[in-house]
Amino acid sequence: MRSYHHASFTVDRLARRRELTVSVCLPARNEAATVGPIVQSLVGLREQGVIDQVAVVDAGSTDGTAEIAARHGAEVHDESVLLPEFGPGRGKGDAMWRALTVLSGDVVCYLDADSEDFGPRFALGVLGPILCEPGVEFVKGFYQRPFKAGGIALPEGGGRVTELTARPLLKLLYPELADCRQPLAGETAARRSLLERLPFVAGYGVEIALLIDACRAVGPEALAQVDLDVRQNRHQPLAALRPMADAVLRAVMERLVREGRLDAAVLDEGERSASLAERPPLLSLRAAAWR
Repeated sequence: MRSYHHASFTVDRLARRRELTVSVCLPARNEAATVGPIVQSLVGLREQGVIDQVAVVDAGSTDGTAEIAARHGAEVHDESVLLPEFGPGRGKGDAMWRALTVLSGDVVCYLDADSEDFGPRFALGVLGPILCEPGVEFVKGFYQRPFKAGGIALPEGGGRVTELTARPLLKLLYPELADCRQPLAGETAARRSLLERLPFVAGYGVEIALLIDACRAVGPEALAQVDLDVRQNRHQPLAALRPMADAVLRAVMERLVREGRLDAAVLDEGERSASLAERPPLLSLRAAAWR
């Protein structure tokens, strides 16, 4: 897995070198406090010729997220009207999957809508390797995660599910991905042609599932990660981290089952279907429609 620093990918370099169209998508739900400055920054990159589309997929926000995003220049889509035949939205991964139906770029970049210290480096960094480096098809961001709680700020300590669940699982079961610093990072870019071949876990397990599936599809040599320096967002209380860790674990276990490395009986079928809803590759839907 190749590694870079975001400073290698400037506005001028990407605007001059890119030959592919680019869509940036923010899946969002109740992010009124942060979505405006993020959209504003991305619209600036659009005006500078780095990206072509800035889209927010809103999952029923009640705090004005959609209105704020539109006011700052984003194209806003209601998640519930995208692929409605699949029923109501079931989490972040589902929103990312449905978004592909309205994202027009050859390259799709997903960014989180809750970053408190957002800057152009987030988009430039993860887009850079795909647009400028040969053979790269899938990119993850990584960063330092400060921890803030009760007025106390520590330089490290964020990303607890990453360090205690995701990275140990990859080191043990997918050693070719052991060097991935932030497997759960929401900052991801990929060629559209790859994303349309992959299933999307509907909920929190989507990031690690896409990473593993992309590696299986194109090989670790086509994957890259980019240092984005520091990212600050809201921290979840410990009680909220257990479902997240559970979703990550189940996404990995499901892939082990598919690969024949784990007996499916290990996973309780009822819990499995309830907690690991997956959306099929979009290419499979098109193939079915053509038949």
